[in-house]
Amino acid sequence: MQQSNNASIILKPGREKALNRRHPWIFSMAIKSVKGKPELGETVDILDAQGKWLAAGAYSPESQIRVRIWSFEPNVAIDVEFFKQRISAAAQARTALIKDQQLTGFRLVAAESDYLPGITIDHYDHTLVCQLLSAGAEYNRHHIIAALDALYPEHNIYDRSDVDVRKKEGLEPTKGLVKGDEPAALTLVKENGVDILVDITGGHKTGFYFDQRDNRRIAGSFCKDKTVLNCFSYTGTFGIYAMKEGAKHFTNVDLSQSALDIAKQNIEINQLDMSKVDFVQADVFKLLRRYRDEGKTFDVIILDPPKFADNKSQLNGACRGYKDINMVAMQLLNPGGTLLTYSCSGLMASDLFQKIVADAALDAKRDAQIIARLSQASDHPIASTFPEGFYLKGLAVTVR
Repeated sequence: MQQSNNASIILKPGREKALNRRHPWIFSMAIKSVKGKPELGETVDILDAQGKWLAAGAYSPESQIRVRIWSFEPNVAIDVEFFKQRISAAAQARTALIKDQQLTGFRLVAAESDYLPGITIDHYDHTLVCQLLSAGAEYNRHHIIAALDALYPEHNIYDRSDVDVRKKEGLEPTKGLVKGDEPAALTLVKENGVDILVDITGGHKTGFYFDQRDNRRIAGSFCKDKTVLNCFSYTGTFGIYAMKEGAKHFTNVDLSQSALDIAKQNIEINQLDMSKVDFVQADVFKLLRRYRDEGKTFDVIILDPPKFADNKSQLNGACRGYKDINMVAMQLLNPGGTLLTYSCSGLMASDLFQKIVADAALDAKRDAQIIARLSQASDHPIASTFPEGFYLKGLAVTVR
């Protein structure tokens, strides 16, 4: 039976199977009826077709993901204490990583993968940056902020919920200071002995890509005495690791001049040889073709493009885009060179991505050997009940 005074969602017969496996989403097609008049983001009880209580979650009437689960345990209040416990558990799980890699910047909460659907929190030195992307996260904003304030009383809190995905939840984008001092124009964070400048207020996502931390270090190991091309370079952090490992020359390419300007500062603050680094503002797709026509080649190429597919209807186009860019990159590699290629599109399955890279090698008329599979850093965990949390796929490929 229902366990509280919340409104209720009644599932169609047989649609409780995903919940029994503790998957945190309920799609609109699984719902038989709604009892009561829940507000956008309000906590509702989930009942099976026989009226058995299954879970409590946040109601989102405008999204195809109609409910995101907060708890599979009955009589759990979704309040400040709830969020304190979940955030504390996420922080505790990262303690060893933070110490081992000397991190002042990391993902503190990874949404569904930390059992807090729609909530992303990144830690930048003494500032916490939040993205509240679901109706339930927005409805509980005051609880979440209060929990962060209690756990991190000395930290500033900044909101970067300025993303279009909120519109799918019936929410407008939001952005701005929540508590404390405005972030500096650039905030310094550290990882693995590397200094990185981050634009919290205007940068991509919450300002930076912590998910590529391990892959930056791995990339550096391929770059000693090599010429390296870093495509979609953003603020150039792959280059910092490569230069520290003794790269002969490194080229950062990005469409954003402001990102390249930060990349230059990142080279300077790490006291690396600026004469060995080029910064090229260009469309990567066009530039790679130009380099090919000019006969330019590299020993290592890094492809870390933005997400090509936001929904299933875009997946075929994304496949064509990934194939094209990997094909031209392979044509630019010296024999025996290394391609480090990534997809951050959650809809791109790892086996499909591997097939695309294999097809790209055929079209490039090059032989390719996969020597390593790469993924997101461990502060971006994948909950066993939420395989969708696995989104970043990478391959290290030797091209002959």
